Amino acid sequence: MSTRHFLTLLDLSSEELEQLIQRAIELKRMRREGESYEPMKNRVLGMIFEKSSTRTRVSFEAGMAQFGGSAIFLSSRDTQLGRGEPIEDSARVLSSMVDVVMIRTFAHENVERFAKYSSAPVINALTDDYHPCQLLADVQTYVEHRGSIRGKTVAWIGDGNNMCHSYMNAALRFGFHLNIATPEGYEPKAEMVAQTASNITLMHDPVAAAQDADLIVTDVWASMGQEEESDTRNDVFQNYQVNTALMSHAKKDALFMHCLPAHRGEEVAAEVIDGDQSVVWDEAENRLHAQKALLEFLLQ
Repeated sequence: MSTRHFLTLLDLSSEELEQLIQRAIELKRMRREGESYEPMKNRVLGMIFEKSSTRTRVSFEAGMAQFGGSAIFLSSRDTQLGRGEPIEDSARVLSSMVDVVMIRTFAHENVERFAKYSSAPVINALTDDYHPCQLLADVQTYVEHRGSIRGKTVAWIGDGNNMCHSYMNAALRFGFHLNIATPEGYEPKAEMVAQTASNITLMHDPVAAAQDADLIVTDVWASMGQEEESDTRNDVFQNYQVNTALMSHAKKDALFMHCLPAHRGEEVAAEVIDGDQSVVWDEAENRLHAQKALLEFLLQ
């Protein structure tokens, strides 16, 4: 059987993803009830970080420890990758020594090249184009609070970035409709729009996007690597803040999500992210449980 990788949500079928969400919920219950479950004894996760992280590192490392396995943290300063070793060579060597590899980097092409030459499963823990692990946590959180997300309306407010792209893939796989409101010139990539056209609507009006939505989601206006654009982006995106007025156009029981870290007063108002409709803390914790389900799926 060929090695399975998780580079985007489209690497798994809708049925597999639905099963993964239910398994994540079950693993969460088991942990809270103190049930010991260690299917990863003597298994090792290699974690390659070229972008900084809090939630990604802690959730993967803690998840492997709770499963009875171990994780090795590798920054670009610690590896030959950071000194110009070909990705293909690193992939062949690292995958012969560890059981699964997690990569958080810039160019999505690098993760694809690594996976092509890796004999171990490879997990995309964030690239400039996609953040599929976050979507597992987001969908799990919605299911826990409101039931199935199939047939629901989700509003994405802000930049057409990697999170937006993964929400587009999620709309396709989980069967919801995604309204995407971005400023002109900040839309998601054209190829992503073409691939997911049946489940998305592009617009520039955040109020229209939020209308009768079941879930509203946003992200920072300047992602990692875009810090020099912060002032310009703050001006361009000033009408795209998720605040109480915007939330009022969604359904009364609509939820709010943000992958964090958040900038209160910029992409989201404090009264929203810290308010009753916000589930960002459950969403953050669920990175742990969803990724444990993913590790189990890929390794077993």
